[in-house]
This record gives sequence, structure tokens and C-alpha cells, in this order.
Amino acid sequence: MANSNQTISKILVANRGEIAVRVMRTARNLGYDTVAVYSEADANALHVSSADEAICVGSSVVAESYLKIDNIIEAAKKTGADAIHPGYGFLSENAAFAKACADNDIVFIGPPAGAIELMGSKRQSKIAMEQADVPCIPGYQGDDQSLENLIAKANDVGTPLMIKASAGGGGRGMRLVHDLADIEEQINSARSEAENAFGSGELILERAVLNPRHIEIQVFADKQGNVVYLGERDCSVQRRHQKVVEEAPSPAVSEELRQRMGEAAVNAAKACDYVGAGTVEFLLAPNGEFYFLEMNTRLQVEHPVTELVTGQDLVEWQIDVAQGASLPLSQDDIQLNGHAIEVRLYAEDTTNNYMPQTGTVTSWRIPNIEGLRIDHGIKEGQEVSPFYDPMLAKVITWGKNRQDAVRKLQRALKELVMFGVTTNQYFLVEVLNHKEFVAGDFSTAFLGERFADNPSLAETSLSTEEQAIATLLLHQHSNGVESLNRWHSAANMGRLGKFGLGEKVYDVRLQATNQPDCFSITDENGSITVQLGALDGTSAVILLDGIQHKVPYELNETGVSFIWQGKPVSLINRLHDPQQGADAAGSGQIRAPMDGAVVDILVEANQAVSKGTTLAILEAMKMEHPIKADKDGVVSNILIGVGDQVKTRNLLIEIGEDAG
Repeated sequence: MANSNQTISKILVANRGEIAVRVMRTARNLGYDTVAVYSEADANALHVSSADEAICVGSSVVAESYLKIDNIIEAAKKTGADAIHPGYGFLSENAAFAKACADNDIVFIGPPAGAIELMGSKRQSKIAMEQADVPCIPGYQGDDQSLENLIAKANDVGTPLMIKASAGGGGRGMRLVHDLADIEEQINSARSEAENAFGSGELILERAVLNPRHIEIQVFADKQGNVVYLGERDCSVQRRHQKVVEEAPSPAVSEELRQRMGEAAVNAAKACDYVGAGTVEFLLAPNGEFYFLEMNTRLQVEHPVTELVTGQDLVEWQIDVAQGASLPLSQDDIQLNGHAIEVRLYAEDTTNNYMPQTGTVTSWRIPNIEGLRIDHGIKEGQEVSPFYDPMLAKVITWGKNRQDAVRKLQRALKELVMFGVTTNQYFLVEVLNHKEFVAGDFSTAFLGERFADNPSLAETSLSTEEQAIATLLLHQHSNGVESLNRWHSAANMGRLGKFGLGEKVYDVRLQATNQPDCFSITDENGSITVQLGALDGTSAVILLDGIQHKVPYELNETGVSFIWQGKPVSLINRLHDPQQGADAAGSGQIRAPMDGAVVDILVEANQAVSKGTTLAILEAMKMEHPIKADKDGVVSNILIGVGDQVKTRNLLIEIGEDAG
């Protein structure tokens, strides 16, 4: 068994991506040796090259690598690591993993297994919180899990009712019920989803708190019994129960409320004999009452905002406490300074139901802004694979007040350059620009109720300016080299552009003006002039109606990518494509939109299908994605089977003409 005050010299980080890089940064600054673990898919990842040593722990499939306890323990033994930091996700809240570390004389930089196990059960943790006088939502969390009893208890609780998987998270196994007439169906559905996702169908019932704010308290405990809270984070901007924006402090929390919530969180930590970093999450109702939601027994994704407003390195605290050190600060010593906001940059298409994206990062450039911190695991040339969570980076800013932090983050997102992979960058820009967010007036219902018609969620249409910029940039691309001399030596004629964006094709004509190399473009919105000022291979100066704009861009063999007012635009050059009618049907060549696994095939050979029919289901990045027909016709060839791993653009199914 590991000595409770064992000295650490080498830390293995049992994680990947940005959190692995971030933990290694502090460990290295403190003088510790570091070890990275990686799957076969991550052999060239940034976290691997950031460590002193690295070791492969299995195949690309997460269950055979990052979740394989025996492989992680063996990696620690082989490299001589005497401590393991689990990051977040993967094995970070796995009590069996914490116990395996102790059994092998390895320091687990996290809480004891008993605390992980207790807080990992929504049912058991809620019982413990009620006993500790932590405010809890009225409901049922008993051990009689029979359908009949749950139906009876649901009627006792009343509506609106929330059904939750006891072992769950991320919205799975969760149902909001407004009408008890279908309660049996809702319970069965939640239980089935919970069993599939977590291996446990245990449920709890709670009175739903509508339009709450999601407020969490950062707590920290040492082995001497000292427990403190380091302020709160507001994580109310969410989609599908997944956090999008996190900030500290909350614009809705007063000094008095912060103290009450902080003391409740400390009581929660003491109730489970907690050690290390933890987060107690609460729902804050519109009437000012707050209720225990759950406790996360690990470092949170959003911990940087707490670090920025407290001036503390929470990973350093974790490492010190794991070796028996006392907390470095008392409650009275902890002060909040300024404001910090974090957003999560995901590889996803927000215009297509947030579908995760894969690809190769061709450009990655970080702005230089005072107060900006970007935690990431990205490097140019990196493959974003379908095997793991699609979060790529966290963009965080600190300001002297909330307005200052919001403004800096808005600017950072407009300047951030990521080409090669579709991300939610424009979506994040629009969230931060929304008047209700700027005012601090929002709840967990914000995105669903106030943001649903935002243009960042709709299929993109190119503005007049974007069409003009694309045409200018594409005309600079000759054999992969940009040449202003070639541009100026050409006759001052008009410029034609034709490019594809999704299924749309744009035909553009820039008309010559009486000024050299200056053009005009006219559409239903009016006319503007456009002129290329300069370019250097990564950034262009574009003049629109005489006003200079700096436009980051990238030209490649297929087309052009650029960023216009915080919106990444990626276009395929179609200038030499054959003409097609506007309503032309698809090719019938159904290809994979991303790397993934085939989990279901819903059609048979020779079956007639219509455009839009779901043909198969592809699983990637923890989500299922329908593969649909692009034309009417008959299935002529099925080239895949259930369980197959496919790559982006692999041909899956062919649809021929309808013989009838």
C-alpha cells in the first residue's frame, strides 16, 4: 500500500490532449519528471512530445488504452513513475483505479477511493448530503428501484420532474417530465439509456428546477482535515447539459450568497473525508435558493478561471497535498481578483447538429493579447481522430472586471486561427456577442431558448464580402505560390470565382473599375469595391470600400480558408467544374463524413430509397450520426458491415437509378 505521505519524483499523466499538457507544465516547473501515455492514434500528439518519457498503452480504442487500468499501472511501473495524475475524464473518477494505484505503491494525485465511490453515485451522494445539511432538491433517492415504486414516488414529487441516472453524467439517462401520463415510458427509457451508458439502471427522481443557473464551488482539502473553497464558477451557458462558457466569479452571486454556497460545499467535502481538488455543483433557482447537484471528484475542465482570479496553481496544490502537505492558504487568505471567462473550442459543425469533425490541423495560430491563456494539445499537422472527445482547446481571458474579460475573449476568438478542421469558433463568437450574455442575464435555458435562431447554428451562406475575398485570394494561387507580381502584370480585367460551400456553389464575378487592380461586386444588397493590398502567405490586407481589413488565410490544392470577422470560411475551388443545374441530384456515392465505426445499417441491396432516407448509423467521438441518401434511387451496393471502422471519404453505399 502507498504511504500516505510518500515523496514524489516522477509523475505519469494518465490522460491526453490539453489537460495532459497542462498538468505536465506545472509538474515540469516544479522539477518533477513526467511520463506521457498514449494510444496508437496519439503517437504524434503534442502531449507525447511534451513529456520527458512516453509509453504506448494500447490501441486507438479508448477501452483498450486510456481506460485500461492494468495497462496504465504497468506503464507507471515500467517507467518508474511513483505518482499518477489522472486529469479529468477517463479514469479520473474511477474508484478502482485509485485503489489500484494504492495497491501498487503509486501515489494517486486525487481523492481517496471511498470519496470517489460515494460521490460517483447520485443516489448515495444525495443521501450523504442531506445528512450533512447540504441543501438538496426534493425528490426520491431510495433503494427501492422497482418500476411500481418509482411511478408512485414520481406522482408524490409531481411535475415538472427530472429523472436522472444515478451513475450518469453529460445528460445521458436524464429525462424532463411535464406530464405524468407517460411516466412509465420515460422511466423505462431513462433506465435503458443509463444501463447502456454506465452499466447501471439505478435512477433518482427530483423536482425539476426550471431556468436555474449552474453554479459550482471549487473546494480543496488536505490530509490534515483542512478544507477551503476558492470561489464559484458560473457554468450556466450549456447545450445538452454540456458546458460551453464558464466564468468566475458569477455575475449572479453576491458576497453573502458566495459564503453560504462555499460553506455548504465545504460541508459536502467533509462529509466524504475528501482530499485534493473537487467541485461541488449547485443549481441556483431564480428565487435565490440553491440545491446540491453533484460533486465532481477531480480537477474540472474549467479550473483555469479559478486559477486566474485567485492567482493559484491548482495542479501544484494537488501535487503538494498528495504528498501530505497542508493547504497553502486558509479561507481568510483566499481573495478573488478581477474576472475570468473560458470557452471550449470543439471540432464540431454547429450548423449540422454539432456533429463532431475530424481532419488534419493545417494552421494553428494563437493571438498575442494581454490576459489571454490558451490551454491546448494542438500542433500543426495533427490528425483530429474520431476516437476521443472533440474538445481541442480552452480559450481563457482575465480582465479587471467582467466587461474587460468578455471584450478580450471576443477579440481573442476573432484572431484565433485554426484551419483544416471545422470548429465551433464562430458559434463561440456569437455567444459572447449576444446581448443577454454581455449583460450577464442568462440561465441554463439560454442557448435553447434565446440562441436557437442564431446564424452560427444555420447552414452558412456567404456574404458579399466573403465572396469577394475568396475570389481575390483564389486568383493569387498559382502552383501553390502567391505572387503579387503575377497579379499586377495581368491585364486589369474582371475576376471570376466559383467555389463550393457544402452543397452550395457560388458563381462570382468581380467587375473591373477605373482603378488598377480594384474591382466591384454587386448583389441584392448593393455594390462594394474590393482590392487586394498585400499578402504574405498567412495574412492578407483586403480593402473593402477603401477600408483595410486584415484577413488570416490559407490556400491549398483544393481551395481557400480564411477568417472574416471571427467566422472561419473554408471553400473548395469549383472554377473548372462542369456546369450543373441548381437542383441537380447527388451522385449516389455515399461517403463517410468522418472517421468512425458503423453501428447499424438500415437498408438492404435493391431497396428503393428517397433523398434524405437514413441508410446507416456511424459512431464517432461518442456520438451517433445518421448517413443519408443524397438522391432518389435504389441501393445498388453496400460496401460496409456493422462493426467496420471507416475513414473520412470512404465509399459506404452506392445508390443507382430507380428502374421504375
